Amino acid sequence: MDRELVLAALGTGFGLGCLLLAVRAVLTAVRLWTRGLRVKGQVVGRAPADRRHGGLVLFSDHLGRELVLDPGAYAPLCGLPPVGHSVPVVYVRERPTGARLWSVRHLLAPAFGWFLSSTVAFGTAAAATV
Repeated sequence: MDRELVLAALGTGFGLGCLLLAVRAVLTAVRLWTRGLRVKGQVVGRAPADRRHGGLVLFSDHLGRELVLDPGAYAPLCGLPPVGHSVPVVYVRERPTGARLWSVRHLLAPAFGWFLSSTVAFGTAAAATV
């Protein structure tokens, strides 16, 4: 097979996969925006042995269970306040473990990343065909 054709096919396939994940992330954000339950969460510190940056968010769901939300890599980019402050949290009633912070940046950060990856993959595929 032609090297350019293989690179174009791989770039297109990867780009389509990333595009589907981006659409899924946008639909998840829309579902949380429209049907989500909003509660207040408390930013708590991580264990001393945990080397990751940022805090965790402790909140309780509609059944009174205490849950922990780890904003992960998106915490510094999405403006997670320091330990001790309260933040709004949103989750779907049927799935409280899929909670996210109630901010536009935190809800749309995964979709933006997937759209960016999709654009790079499609650009690579297009450059391979030229």
